[in-house]
Amino acid sequence: MVKTTAKVNFRPLGDRVLVKPEEAKDKKSPGGIIIPDTAKEKPEHGIVVAVGMGKRSENNTLIPMSVKVGDRVMFSKYGYDEVKINDEEYYVVSESNILAVIK
Repeated sequence: MVKTTAKVNFRPLGDRVLVKPEEAKDKKSPGGIIIPDTAKEKPEHGIVVAVGMGKRSENNTLIPMSVKVGDRVMFSKYGYDEVKINDEEYYVVSESNILAVIK
C-alpha cells in the first residue's frame, strides 16, 4: 500500500520517497558572524511526505520500504531530483540515497 499525505497528490514509484526539505536555520561562524541565506547550502534533511511501494528483487519479491510518512530523514547531498508541487519545493529521493532516519 502506498502511503501519502492528504495535501499532496503525488505517488512515488518503486523505492522512491517524496521529501519536504527542512530549511536550514541561520548559522553563525565560531567568531559570531551570521552567515546570510545566500551562502547556505541546500538542506540535506527533511520530512517524508509520500512513500513508494518498494523495490522488486531479482525473483520479483517486493522489498518493503524502511521509511514511512512522517519520518525525518537525512539524505545524500546530491542524490535527489527537485520537483514543484502546488508551488512548493520537494525532493524525490531513492531509498538507497537516504542515509538515516533522525529520531
